[in-house]
Amino acid sequence: MDAEASAAAKTHTCFKNDESSMTDKLKPAPLAYENEPFLSSPDGRILRILAEYQEPLSRFRREQIQDTVVFFGSARFQGMDAARKALTGAEQKDLNAPAGEQEKELKRASAAVDMARYYEDARRLAHMLTEWSIQIPARRRRFVVTTGGGPGIMEAANLGAHEAGGKTIGLNINLPFEQNPNPYITPALNFEFHYFFMRKFWFAYLAKALVIFPGGFGTIDELFEILTLAQTDKLAKKILVVIYGSEYWHRIMNFQAFVDAGTVSAEDLNLFKFVDTPEDAFKFLRDGLTEYHLGGSQPKKEKEEVLPEIAKTRP
Repeated sequence: MDAEASAAAKTHTCFKNDESSMTDKLKPAPLAYENEPFLSSPDGRILRILAEYQEPLSRFRREQIQDTVVFFGSARFQGMDAARKALTGAEQKDLNAPAGEQEKELKRASAAVDMARYYEDARRLAHMLTEWSIQIPARRRRFVVTTGGGPGIMEAANLGAHEAGGKTIGLNINLPFEQNPNPYITPALNFEFHYFFMRKFWFAYLAKALVIFPGGFGTIDELFEILTLAQTDKLAKKILVVIYGSEYWHRIMNFQAFVDAGTVSAEDLNLFKFVDTPEDAFKFLRDGLTEYHLGGSQPKKEKEEVLPEIAKTRP
């Protein structure tokens, strides 16, 4: 074959290959809302934030949740039986263990037994509150016990509400160290958040009352966040704040010192109430919720009842 014929053959082959490639179908790109790399990227952050607003909202509406009572407290507390069992185990441990280590473990186990009363009290209070709230004649569920979804006081409150036959909410948070949801949360109301601030939003937005049991940094953070919103009139609703366990809290924090130093007004101490028994806490919550959120008395169910929007607040 001469050079001219060879060049013509090559040209024909190239055209043939081009035609073949043009007939191959290009695979569809993934839909934007199914594009996992994009959704997990910094550019997808706004969609993740919106999802943590809209997805819980749709579930709360579907489950007919009107409002909540939020329980906060230590994730480290155990029930009385478990705490006593752990103390017995610590006392029976190898006596050859270093004295310092054994002493520390016994001290921790003894403290756990002492603090277990708060677990039992949270369980009792949540039970009493749920028993009362499920009898309120309303088409939406009122004052649903809500927690951060983990162990300790959170588990106790979810357990008490579950035992009373009511729905109960868990707003869990995805952490590097795993925090599994406790088994007493109503499955349809079991939430997992990535963003702390979106989780905080749902704690505050639905709440008509807050119950603060003894706890650590996270508990104090949540307490002062709600008190700040109430103090600065950012809530278009009356929110009741119960601080449970005056002995513990007076040891941890001197609230009067704020007033003495002039950093808060004396009236600001009326934003919360100390209580020391489940019965006193329940009476305060029942009376306050009835006065501020049930029109002063438990309303009779009407045939043409107009449903208010969930958790009405300022825009």
